[in-house]
Amino acid sequence: MNVRLLLCILGLFALSLAPARAQIASVASPTGPVPAGPYVVVDAATGETLLDRNAGALWHPASLTKIMTIYIVFEELKTGRLQLGSTLAFSENARRKPASHLGLAPGQAITVEQGIQALVARSANDVATAFGEQISGSEPAFAQRMTDTAKRLGMTATIFRNANGWPDPEQVTTARDMAILALAIIKDFPEYYGYFRTKDFMLGKQRIGPGVKFLELYSPYADGLKTGFICASGFNIVGSAVRDGRRLVAVAFGFRRSDLRDEFLVRLFDEAYAQKTAGSRQKIWQTKNSGGAPTTVFPSAECNPMRYDYPGDAVWLGTFGDWRTAKNAFDAGQARLMAMGIAHAGKEWILPVASNQVTKQAAIIADLQPETAQRLCAEYQARKSFCVVKKSSDIAAPFSGFWR
Repeated sequence: MNVRLLLCILGLFALSLAPARAQIASVASPTGPVPAGPYVVVDAATGETLLDRNAGALWHPASLTKIMTIYIVFEELKTGRLQLGSTLAFSENARRKPASHLGLAPGQAITVEQGIQALVARSANDVATAFGEQISGSEPAFAQRMTDTAKRLGMTATIFRNANGWPDPEQVTTARDMAILALAIIKDFPEYYGYFRTKDFMLGKQRIGPGVKFLELYSPYADGLKTGFICASGFNIVGSAVRDGRRLVAVAFGFRRSDLRDEFLVRLFDEAYAQKTAGSRQKIWQTKNSGGAPTTVFPSAECNPMRYDYPGDAVWLGTFGDWRTAKNAFDAGQARLMAMGIAHAGKEWILPVASNQVTKQAAIIADLQPETAQRLCAEYQARKSFCVVKKSSDIAAPFSGFWR
């Protein structure tokens, strides 16, 4: 009897975990499926939900938090309480915020306009905190205003605990809520929305950038907004695009690489733009937030930036004494792929490999179709040049297999 009861309890526990596990599932990529979290695409004119998966599931927003920070800055500009040329000063608390940041010392200042640009082009955590302190007196008070504003906009599941998205277990949102925020900032502040196209700007003699890669990948249609990453959330993005006079907004959470996230968003927009609607689909505000607990994409112990995490094979072209030589080897391999007529030419992965306190750089073309990887290596080997095909399962820390 006790065994049956235990099995029943375990079964119910497993069922209770199922919705959280379901938040991570496969999406397509050119070389195979990749794990990802919730996503949604919304027609800005009608509010219709065109594509979605788990759009009401809780997630950590990471630096998407700064979209709300900017929304409130725009409110302050619109009411006249701030001006673009106003001074934004930095406290010791703001200075201590970790990267990404501008790294200004207490007492130093920039303009409000430069602060907005820094939030978009560098996702500067210290700038977000400086805005919070200047507008509300303290960052906790500003976070409460952020949460109150979210509720007013209809973001029913969103709670903010800071201005920058730095990890906090209580700071949560959903793809649904972030889509509603993006629509609100586009509609409410057309005079300021163009700042979300900021790729870089000059701060004194320093160029601050490089902005959101999605803007380049989906040019000329993409016109904003923001990306974010912490270990728990994975790589998140909110993007907006205008194509044939039609604006769509998309949100995607939980990718294990930023480039896979950006590429997926491009394909998601293409798929959504191919759809024809008559205004009769479910509106984004009719989507229900489902509660539960956010999924963790990377546990802290596994949050290593040097992860392969691509579905495709890799081609190892050698390991060299410096980064530039490795990059030249990668470029030569890419040129060879282009000459072979390969459409999906792989991705740059220059991997530092250490042995006996010496570090070299392995030149790797990542995420290739298996047959493409084999063809490229066959060409190299026919010329008596080094080339080895590696499976994704072979590419794991400490990467000793790439020393030569």
